[in-house]
Amino acid sequence: VQLQASGGGLVQAGGSLRLSCVASGRTSSRYAVGWFRQAPGKGDDGEFVAAINLNSGSTLYADSVKDRFTISGDGAKSTVYLQMNNLKPDDTGVYCCVSGTYATRRRDMYNNWGQGTLVTVSS
Repeated sequence: VQLQASGGGLVQAGGSLRLSCVASGRTSSRYAVGWFRQAPGKGDDGEFVAAINLNSGSTLYADSVKDRFTISGDGAKSTVYLQMNNLKPDDTGVYCCVSGTYATRRRDMYNNWGQGTLVTVSS
């Protein structure tokens, strides 16, 4: 599975962005897509943001984005969206989409990683 993320950009605090992740190649009937982000200058592995089980539609969110971000899937287009509202400067980072067998906060459970898209939120 190849993943292509897009939709990042510069936005003021309080604004919105929608990220897209297009999956191509062979996918199993049961798979999940998620988003991780890494803040600039941080040497850690980044943090989990959200994930969706595409066969059931069930979703998982980090506490820091719950009630502001919404993850959704369009099976016909093999695309997952991350709608981000009420953005804060702390949301700044490179957002990567990932895929695996089921939605989880654990990064080691995702075996496909796409390239990132940069989101910058100014105060």
